[in-house]
Amino acid sequence: MTIWVPKLRGVGPRYRELADAIASAIERGELASGVKLPPQRRLADALGVTVGTVTRAYREVETQGFVDARVGSGTYVRSQDGATFAFGNVGSGRESADMIDLSLALPSPTPERASGMARALATVASDSAAMDHASDYQPEGGLVAHRERITHWMESLGLAVDADELIINQGGMNGIFLTLSALLGSGERVAAEALSYPGLISVAQQLGVRTVPVAFDAEGIDIEALARSHERQPFAALYLMPEHHNPTTVQLTEARRRALVDLARERDFWLIEDGVLYMPPEARGTPLYQLAPERTIYLFSMAKILGGGIRSGVMRVPATIRDRVTSAVQNLSWMPPPIVASAACQWIASGDADRLLHWQMDELNARQAMARDYLGDYAIAAHPCGLYVWLELPEGHRATALVDQLATRGVRVTSAEAFCVGATAAPQAIRICISAASNRGRLANALSRIRAALDDPAPVPWQTV
Repeated sequence: MTIWVPKLRGVGPRYRELADAIASAIERGELASGVKLPPQRRLADALGVTVGTVTRAYREVETQGFVDARVGSGTYVRSQDGATFAFGNVGSGRESADMIDLSLALPSPTPERASGMARALATVASDSAAMDHASDYQPEGGLVAHRERITHWMESLGLAVDADELIINQGGMNGIFLTLSALLGSGERVAAEALSYPGLISVAQQLGVRTVPVAFDAEGIDIEALARSHERQPFAALYLMPEHHNPTTVQLTEARRRALVDLARERDFWLIEDGVLYMPPEARGTPLYQLAPERTIYLFSMAKILGGGIRSGVMRVPATIRDRVTSAVQNLSWMPPPIVASAACQWIASGDADRLLHWQMDELNARQAMARDYLGDYAIAAHPCGLYVWLELPEGHRATALVDQLATRGVRVTSAEAFCVGATAAPQAIRICISAASNRGRLANALSRIRAALDDPAPVPWQTV
């Protein structure tokens, strides 16, 4: 009786290559749902490898959610229509059978996001007082009860704030829009690292705010370069992500945080501290809003924790500009939607938010380990709890060509060009959002294709002029 035997190229660890081959065969439909994988000894003999290699490969694809091992029976292909809490095929709608999208920094998919939201909404719907609040006009900064609930949660996450300092908004992008609207007029300047979050660049363009790129290195923004930029082109505010820079993952050192605060006070500019990419307390430095509370706006969002559909977050705002920010809220949407804030607060109160956050940290650790396993031979920068890795390409590679090549191989990533502020020259690098794949098996498939493209780049087309 013949058995299924994959063709292995002999590249990298044999167990991993076999695991990738099994996962690819399942995704292609070559190994259908319910099919029993070959007995480990028979497959080992057919491939000329040890039984331990096959055992390890089977364990790997079981961990990735592709198969189920049944004691005394064997290993079977799991139905890819089903979903489990840990590794279900739940995604943003951008991923398809032919394309694995690693271009967006999304929280790792799990069915628990939808079920957690359903439980929260059901609880709110059963509370007549909560529904009365949700269906009526509310203060521009949000209900006091909501702000107090979020305050307690942020304190449990190591982010001490006062409820009176908070303004509820509709997530990180909304926070950036409100902050720039309140602080800067058309033609004024906001500074940022030379590579920065594209959302900031887009909002600044829409509001007619000019951006000033500032050099940075492995310790974060260059304070001396920042001072020189301010002398040449005085700016009213500086935007930065001190804990987990997007896209390079760099963290601002403690020494530079304090030097930055000193410079901001000396030159009198605002600090916009973007904290929407959650990092656990042990992985964070001292928040800028604690070092310079009088001139720092801190942005916190639940989208990267609970799910993108929860368009709810808060801004920690100094009292001196609270009225300016609440006026911006009124002008944009009158108030944050109370039904959304009610659902988010119930999610927190139930304990589901903490359980989901703990799962996400474990999942990101596992996915980051996979990225190191596949791409560790190359120049990658990452954080164990981060949503993405930053890959600086070896000499001879061009980011735009690699992005195009990967797209033809069914993987979508982002080149450095998307993050360039002003006229900054794009480095040859790409951002890979390891969190976005629908499960670990799909991520492993994508990482193996990225590795193959790096190891064997396609020729870049050219023509004479």
